[in-house]
Amino acid sequence: MVALPEVAAAPQDRPPYRRTARDVVASLAGDGKRGLTDGEARDRLRRYGRNELPSAPPVPAWRRFLAQFKDVLTGLLLVATAVSFAAWWLEPEGPVPYEALTILAVVLLNGVLGFAQESRAEQALAALEAMSAPSARVLRDGEQRMVPTPELVPGDLLLLEEGDTIAADARVVESIALRAAESALTGESTAASKDSAPLAEEAGIGDRTNMVFSGTAIAAGRGRAVVTGTGRATEIGRIAASLQATEEAPTPLQKELDGVGKLLGAAVVAIAVVIGATLVLVEHLNALADLLDVLLLAVSLAVAAVPEGLTAITTIVLSLGTRRMAERNVIVRKLSSVETLGSTTTICSDKTGTLTRNEMTVRAVVTASGRVDLTGTGYDPAGEVQQGGEPVEDPALLEEVSRTLAAGELANNAALRQEGGRWTVQGDPTEGALVVAARKVGHASEALHGRFPRVGEVPFSSERKLMSTAHTDAQDPGRTMVFSKGAPDVLLARCTEERVGAGTRPLTPARREELGRAVDALAAEALRTLGVAYRALGRDAAAEAVTEELEQALVFLGVVGMIDPPRPEARDAVARAKRAGVRPVMITGDHPATASAIAAELGIAESGAAAVTGTALQRMDEAELRDTVREVAVYARVAPEHKLRIVRALHANGEIAAMTGDGVNDAPALKAADIGVAMGITGTDVAKGAADMVLADDDFASIVAAVEEGRSIFANIQRFLRFLLSSNIGEVLVMFLGVVFAGTIGLVAEEGSALVVPLLATQILWINLLTDSGPALALGVEPPDHDVMLRPPRDPRSRVLPGRAWLDIVFIGVVMAVGTLLVMDWELPGGLVSGADAGQGIGRARTMGFTTLVFFQLFNTFNSRFEHHSTFHRLFANRWLWLAVAGSAALQVAVVHLPFLQRPFRTVPLDAGDWLLCVSVASSVVWIGELKKRVLRGRRG
Repeated sequence: MVALPEVAAAPQDRPPYRRTARDVVASLAGDGKRGLTDGEARDRLRRYGRNELPSAPPVPAWRRFLAQFKDVLTGLLLVATAVSFAAWWLEPEGPVPYEALTILAVVLLNGVLGFAQESRAEQALAALEAMSAPSARVLRDGEQRMVPTPELVPGDLLLLEEGDTIAADARVVESIALRAAESALTGESTAASKDSAPLAEEAGIGDRTNMVFSGTAIAAGRGRAVVTGTGRATEIGRIAASLQATEEAPTPLQKELDGVGKLLGAAVVAIAVVIGATLVLVEHLNALADLLDVLLLAVSLAVAAVPEGLTAITTIVLSLGTRRMAERNVIVRKLSSVETLGSTTTICSDKTGTLTRNEMTVRAVVTASGRVDLTGTGYDPAGEVQQGGEPVEDPALLEEVSRTLAAGELANNAALRQEGGRWTVQGDPTEGALVVAARKVGHASEALHGRFPRVGEVPFSSERKLMSTAHTDAQDPGRTMVFSKGAPDVLLARCTEERVGAGTRPLTPARREELGRAVDALAAEALRTLGVAYRALGRDAAAEAVTEELEQALVFLGVVGMIDPPRPEARDAVARAKRAGVRPVMITGDHPATASAIAAELGIAESGAAAVTGTALQRMDEAELRDTVREVAVYARVAPEHKLRIVRALHANGEIAAMTGDGVNDAPALKAADIGVAMGITGTDVAKGAADMVLADDDFASIVAAVEEGRSIFANIQRFLRFLLSSNIGEVLVMFLGVVFAGTIGLVAEEGSALVVPLLATQILWINLLTDSGPALALGVEPPDHDVMLRPPRDPRSRVLPGRAWLDIVFIGVVMAVGTLLVMDWELPGGLVSGADAGQGIGRARTMGFTTLVFFQLFNTFNSRFEHHSTFHRLFANRWLWLAVAGSAALQVAVVHLPFLQRPFRTVPLDAGDWLLCVSVASSVVWIGELKKRVLRGRRG
């Protein structure tokens, strides 16, 4: 441990790294022991501003609104309407261009809706970013606090631990084996050691060994540092222009949908050009007004039919879905992971805290004189030492247990606290369990640490599986004690003696084997085991000399057995994952017997199934490993680098894998996995930064819930795609077939017009406005179906809409077009069929065709909910869909019957019989769809 050096203060104009830590703290009016007060922190936040990098100014709302009209087709439509107004202005005696006015109004309304949807998506994404915003651990008013990174201020005292991402530039004031990974700034691949000693000369960033920098990470050790620069004043802030966040690349799904939209758009534009050219040539149009009408019609058809909003609506559905996932404690950092969730075949999960409660409780202690059991659960220190259900009376056994738990309490960084009547542990749960157990045998933390103040530490690492601390003895001032705890097999290899009562004895091979069997027995009870040992150093031992070399010739005290009980919801989540075709795999650093017992209890593996150890994995070549990962569901004593090999082997087998992790060394595996899942509670900042998702509750059940939501979101995307594309194809076919077969169905131009078209430009745009907004989005929030977790994972190579789906889409479009034109034919004289009231004019026939097509699309929303299930399956599950359909139907009624809307849309009132005919014919899309689905279900069954 490197404390604040007693060196004379340097001149204040020197940079912090050339001044003593004490002087830097004083110059910032800070407190090296208690940190800033809350009031001072608020004042400094106002004075220095938020701890944020410079960013591009937000795009003004008016620019985002104008961006809704930037595509070529919409611009062409606006130009055409402008020409219509100009022609009317030059010839004021001509008719008022109501159609152009209406088109302009509809285009503007579409722009408003697009702007609102875009804003809502941005708000949803901003909310997700706020949920996953980083925070920093600081000391304020003498208490540890988690403070949002933007609220850090100069003078704040940062508490640094392995895995933390550093939130501001800071001067180290205390270092315990502290090392920082600074490659983001310096390019150096190896971590840099940090201490608090001032530097005598000017130094570059890479040589400032007493400074830590914003954006880098703590690779090992722990310490404290006082913030010297935030926001623009940090080193990374000075080069922020090169570090600006770039716009997130579109996901594979969005790219595919963009391609679908462009392909369909090209086809529709071609059809619009053909229709326009046909009208001009066949009808011999040459008047400016007629040519403008044709241009408006062709462009309106293209604007209405081109699915330009596919990517935007997909983003909205994804963002809304991720908000639902956040409500289920899953924070999504990358939208692309939502697409991948539906394809997940394997979930590789840590055990501790994810499948279990992460509330370790010491249940047993084995020492030289035997085994004892501790009563009580959780972090409540109430309990007693028992043997065979009775209080222990053997003084030698009690002495050994007391010393074992006292050593475990001292080689420890956790703290036990009582808040609001509830006991909690601050720090690692395993260390917390030792603190609680020591309290149960009568050791008060204050008294222990008062007698044995800590003077050094060799931190725990996943490679060493060991931690040691050095303490002076207040009752024997010249003596230094080393207390160690770690994996029993690792610790026993460093021990030469064993504590027995008040004395010691040599640790023989036979005794080592006996202790190994005791460890196996505890592990077979699903207890996690931890060995505890000590070493007394000579009176001349220097406190600063505590290194790994001193972790030899230890005296073994005992083995502690503790349990982290499975989460009650984990077993059900495992069963649900298996039913969904997703294989749960447990990966843990625990003893193989403990891992196997917990896995069997949760249903991950069969009872008695052996766990594969990290040592065994190390010996396997790639071919053996690929064979192993196909069958094995439990891995024990696994190091973080083994996780990476497991992920790669799963990929080689064609699996889509999710991998959980919390430590710094888990980052490579999290990045390599198809879905990296970091722990939100116990996870380090580095792990969270590498992950695609963060679990707010560290619960395995939340991962399974995320898979369910991911599948549901993808199914909803398919729903609104089927609806949008079939509806758009229906509109195009109505116009194309209506022009081509105008004479066949008795369609003639109305008086004063040279155009012969089934629907007008305003009517086409109105249909698009009604159906492509509310109903489409409502389909995107359809609740998860009951069988969504009974289907196998989706093949990631499959198209979002396979060939069969396209056939269904075209089929529904044809049904809509034929039905709409038949209704018009019914109202027109001289066609294929003639109704009783035929001959009442093109206006009435067009109004009925217009209304029929609107209701075709509204009925099609229900038809599009399921590809195979009946339309009436869970008919009332989605209230938003009913509201959207009801609202659209009401607006169509208004367009038909309200006089001030009739003129711009060229509609006439319909009577009850007309409405019945329109709605009845439109409902055929449901009945025909039902027949098709029944046939498909019969083939599948």
